[in-house]
Amino acid sequence: MPAQLLDGKQIAKRMRANLREARDAHSDRQVRLVSLEIGQNPAAAVYVRNQQRAAAEVGIDMETMNLPVGTTETQLLLAIENLNSRADVSGVLVQRPLPPGIDPRTVQMAIDPKKDVEGMHPTNMGTILYKEPLLPPCTAAAAQQLIVETGMDLRGAETVVVGHSEIVGKPIAVLLLHHLSTVTVCHIGTRNLIEHTRRADIVVVAVGKAGLVHGDMLKPGACVIDVGINQGPDGKIVGDVDFDSVVEVAGFLTPVPGGVGPVTVAMLLRNTLRAAGAAV
Repeated sequence: MPAQLLDGKQIAKRMRANLREARDAHSDRQVRLVSLEIGQNPAAAVYVRNQQRAAAEVGIDMETMNLPVGTTETQLLLAIENLNSRADVSGVLVQRPLPPGIDPRTVQMAIDPKKDVEGMHPTNMGTILYKEPLLPPCTAAAAQQLIVETGMDLRGAETVVVGHSEIVGKPIAVLLLHHLSTVTVCHIGTRNLIEHTRRADIVVVAVGKAGLVHGDMLKPGACVIDVGINQGPDGKIVGDVDFDSVVEVAGFLTPVPGGVGPVTVAMLLRNTLRAAGAAV
């Protein structure tokens, strides 16, 4: 039987409805998310529009600041410093990719941790070790939510995370440890990846390599969370797993697009409300 697809769009829709209730319960608070972008990136523009629509649905004021092409790292850091000091700004988001010559880590560390709604500042990354982070990394939190949505018993579940990035791999491993899952992190140095994935009840793939994981690499009935976003040979967006083969083996599977992405945006909005004190 083909895998049950985890519909990120529907899950995110339900989350936004809950967030709207929380926002209405704190209508006296100003909630503003400011998005910083350098130049005009067509792919990023689509993502920003999705964020704006979702923010409006929840009742969050989203302001977009477009900095000119050629903006230096110093100029970007000054813009962030200004937003850090603005009392009317709840959250700050810097759109990627950043131009050459601008270090993403330097930029992320410049954002006030209390306004770091992506949850990528070292302070917020560190708090995930303590089980209850106020502003967890959005994509990792989205992957966790999708796994929880399956209703699987995570206690003791063999879990393999493929990829060890700061954005997804490392934080999702820690988040799942809090559920008492038995977590293995695989990466470029891992020998014989298939030996790990074939025994896993849950596989989270976040590498950025199209078709890396095939159906014959999986345990039948496994939950597969595909975080990858890649452009296929025909120009279509595909994930890190080979969908056609994996869907015939897995028990649960996130589609790409329409899986992790919409839930990530919902997590961004949840973090923004939390940063504003409209906690959910």
